[in-house]
Parts: sequence; C-alpha cells; structure tokens
Amino acid sequence: MSYRRGWIALFLFALSMINYMDRVALSIAARPIASEFKLTSIGMGYLFSSFVWSYTVFLLPMGFLVDRFGTRRMASVGIFVWSAATALTAAAGSFAGLIAARLVMGAGESTSNPVGAKVIRQWIPASERGMVTSMFNSGSYAGPAICSVLLGALVAAFGWRLSFVIAGAIGFAWLAAWLVFFSDPEKARWLEPHEREKILRERNTVPVAHATPPDGAMGLLALMRSRTLWGLAVTQGCNVYTQYLFLTWLPSYLQTTRHLDIAHTGLFAAVPYAVSVLLCILVGRLSDQYLKKGGVGTGRRRNAVALAMLTGSTILAVPFISSLVGLLLVFSVTLAGIASTTSLNFALLNDLLPDSRDVAKAMAFVVVGGNVFGMIAPIATGYVVASTGTYDWAFGIAGLLLLAGAAVVLTMTRSPMGASRAAGNGRPTAWPAP
Repeated sequence: MSYRRGWIALFLFALSMINYMDRVALSIAARPIASEFKLTSIGMGYLFSSFVWSYTVFLLPMGFLVDRFGTRRMASVGIFVWSAATALTAAAGSFAGLIAARLVMGAGESTSNPVGAKVIRQWIPASERGMVTSMFNSGSYAGPAICSVLLGALVAAFGWRLSFVIAGAIGFAWLAAWLVFFSDPEKARWLEPHEREKILRERNTVPVAHATPPDGAMGLLALMRSRTLWGLAVTQGCNVYTQYLFLTWLPSYLQTTRHLDIAHTGLFAAVPYAVSVLLCILVGRLSDQYLKKGGVGTGRRRNAVALAMLTGSTILAVPFISSLVGLLLVFSVTLAGIASTTSLNFALLNDLLPDSRDVAKAMAFVVVGGNVFGMIAPIATGYVVASTGTYDWAFGIAGLLLLAGAAVVLTMTRSPMGASRAAGNGRPTAWPAP
C-alpha cells in the first residue's frame, strides 16, 4: 500500500483507538466509582450500557449526515462532542451526572463507524479494503490495550477523575491533526497524481464503468428490503455482544474472580487486546489475498467472517480454565476472533454495495444491529452475576451467540444488496458459488 494513503489508514486507526479508550475508561475505574456512588453489579450494568443507548439512537441520523455533509466535517463534530463529554465525566457528582456524560459521549461517538466506512470507500482501492478495514477496526482493540495500562496506572495513583480528563484531551489532539491534514482524495494536494488516479479507478468493487446502477444510490428503505443487510446486522449483533462483555465487565471479572488489583488488571487485560490488534490486521490482509482470484464482488468474504466467529467462540472454555496463563490465551484467541469478525463484516458490507453514496447509512444500520445486542450485554451480565454469583453463564451466552452469528452470515448474505433492482438490468441476483 502506498505510504501516502497509508496515512489515511493511520488516521482511522487512531480515531477508533481513541473512541474505545474513552469507552473503556469507565470499566477501568469501575471499582472506585462503584464504591464512591454505592452501586451494585446491576447498577454498574446500566451505567456501562448507558452510552450505547444514545449511540444506537444517533447512528442512523449520523449515517445520513455523513453521506450529506462529508467525512471531514462530521468526524470533527463527533470527536469534539465525545471528547468533551469524556473529560467532563470527571466533574460528575452523582450517578445521574455519570449517566448524562455517557449519553452525550455515545451521541458523539455515533459518527465514528459511518465516517470510517465512508473514508475507506473514498480512499482505499477495493483490493486493499480488507486490510485497511482491519486496521480501522483494530484501533478499537488497541484503545482498550493502551487504556488498560495507562489509565489503570493513573486510577491507581491519582484516582479515577484525572483519567477521564486525559482520555478526553487525546481526542482533541486528533481533531487538530485531522482538520489540518484531511480532505477527499480528489482535493488532497499532498497526493501524487498517479496515486489519486489509482484510488479513483480501483475504489469500487467492479470496474468503474459499471459501478453505479443507472438509477443511482438506493437509499436506506431500499437497502432495508435486502435480506443481506439484515444478515450483516444480526451477525454484527452476535459478535458485538461479546465485545461489550469484554469492554465493560472484564476488569471487574479479573478483580472479583481472579483477585487482581487495578494496576495488575490493566496489565493483564492489555495483553489479549494487543494480540488481537496484530492478528486482526493479519487476517484482513489474508482475506484480501483470499479474494484476489475470485474478486471482492463475489461475497466470498462471508466464509472468513464465519471462521472468525467460530474462533471467537473459544470464550466457551473460560469457565473451565483455572490458570491465569490459560485464561490469557483463551481471551487472546477470543478477542482476535471477534476483532476479525467486525473488520471482515464491515469489509463485506463495502464489497456488496454498488454505490458509495449508500455506504455511511448502510454501515450505520449494521452498527445499530450490533449495538442493540451491545447495549443488552452489560445489563444482562449484571443480572447474571447477581443471580448466579458467577460469570460462567455470561461467557456461555456470548459463545453461543458467536456460533449463531456464524450460521447467520453463511445463510443470509448470499445475494448482493440491490440484486432485485439490478435484475432488470441483466445483472446477477446472487453471489457466484464459493
């Protein structure tokens, strides 16, 4: 990949990393916050889940706004709002104040995935999309890895409030660089002409001359008539449930069940997240290689999605692991599987959309599907822990959902979106056989 468009991948990696640093900051500080505000496991479950409520509500509107006003403007607005909300969490004096800050943060973060999908479609040739989508998504695992170590140490040394101020400040640093550097590839003055021509020629899944249907973008209602879009959304949900279980409850699980202190919890949690970053990018690269022969427009990437979900279902073994080393291995494999699933599922979405004008809204719909499951995970886990006294069934539910998601992606994504409309133009209505 060219060094210059590689900067775009780096920007997206950092955007996702900061997004998830701010999400997981609450989990790292969960124990002192629960103690200060006298919160039970059920109360913490609702607090963990709260940012997802506004995040999910705002996703579809933000998808439309990204398609309408562009990625540069909407990414700037989004990261400004969520970074300010993260920093102001430090001023919360009540449970209601914490909830309010998390709700505002979630609304701002709803720009991230639509922006990422749109930027990848605009800037990245189709043959590189799997790897760059993996880089974008792997930031969501690098964030918790860095945050677990950095904020864990800060919370242990200075208390939980300072950690939120520092997490928010990092977002403002990204915003300054974005405003100076980023523009569309058609306008970027720092881009060489030959690279610009390559991007514009190869960023669609089919040759440019045939990339856009005669009647243009489909719009959300037309997209929602596609079984494939619903399959992608359900697949995302089955995967995101496990992701949010880790993001919200992993530190508490390690402290309560494995008796680690806050600083050691951060170090332990960082390892599987760091491993998942490297493996996620590698899997994205391998998926691009896998599709070179058949082409990204065949839909064969769904096979890689299913395999990644089966890998993630290793979480079912957690209740049977007694050693910390074994637990570290299982967590690393699980996180690598769910990280790869998200990036491959996002890449599959881009593979099967013929018109870039639909990308942000389609991505928003899929992420909504994911976060419906995601908002349930922290609350359900709180009730499971309160009623059973263990985390065993929390991990069991997550593993079973991953197995179900693998079946969904293999059976529900076998036709390209817009196939019925395209049939009138003589285009195929189903993916070629894998």
